Amino acid sequence: MAELEPEPATMQIDTHLDPMGAQVVVLSGELDSSNAASLQERVASLPPPPVRSLIFDLTGLRFMDSAGIAVLIGAAARASSVSLRNPSPIIRRVLETTGLSTVFSIEP
Repeated sequence: MAELEPEPATMQIDTHLDPMGAQVVVLSGELDSSNAASLQERVASLPPPPVRSLIFDLTGLRFMDSAGIAVLIGAAARASSVSLRNPSPIIRRVLETTGLSTVFSIEP
């Protein structure tokens, strides 16, 4: 029966400051309920509020479910602005379908 259990999603998380002082969180892989807590912990470990600006670079993110969306929404409470950078067409569709494209600034 073990072959019927899905493998946990793999996601890489990197953080750095951009030249303007914004905190950038770079995500690659798949973000779902099996690993959303890792992202939530990483965001919680960022410098304490108020973080001026938070950017999620989604260039390498291939999949995101509702658990990932919840982490992004939670992150919005920690920053004066949250931007989502370069989401793939499928991630952009998730954001548009959920109405989050009007909540977050989406950079091409």
